[in-house]
Amino acid sequence: MAEADLQQFLAKVRDLAAFADQVAADPQLRARLAACSHHQAVVDLAQAQGFAIGRRWGERQDPPAGDGNLLAAAPPPPGEEHSEVLWKGPLWRLERIHSCAASSPADFWYDQGAHEWVCLLQGSARLRFADEAAARQLNRGDSLYLAPGRRHRVEATDAGQGTVWLALFWWEPEGAPAISS
Repeated sequence: MAEADLQQFLAKVRDLAAFADQVAADPQLRARLAACSHHQAVVDLAQAQGFAIGRRWGERQDPPAGDGNLLAAAPPPPGEEHSEVLWKGPLWRLERIHSCAASSPADFWYDQGAHEWVCLLQGSARLRFADEAAARQLNRGDSLYLAPGRRHRVEATDAGQGTVWLALFWWEPEGAPAISS
């Protein structure tokens, strides 16, 4: 481990320990922490108390700007999601999706005709499928295949720098057999 990485790690451990001490001493703060339902809510609460605990191992403070860096763009406003088509062909499309504290509208379900594969590059998200009892938690590096017609919705994405997805959509050519998962 390089010295700079070691110092970053030790600073985060100090902030985590100090935040834990403050939570233990303050019943109201403890209740607010207990009410957090996802990682970003904990990060935001700690940040409001003056602690920087949010950066995950391997994440850069500020990704380098420039063409080609999928993490360089500023997040959309809270509650919004922006999509950018990166590349496409006649039967496929590759998108970068950046969500910030976003969720699907109440009672809305995606029900698309395309195959979809997603990978979280930054942040986390909770997805719910109509055919599953509980939402799925996805974190940085997780990927998921969504078959055509499988109803799903976004329950939550991270605030702050948001959640960055890489999404590949594809369609079957006319008369071709369907791809199985």
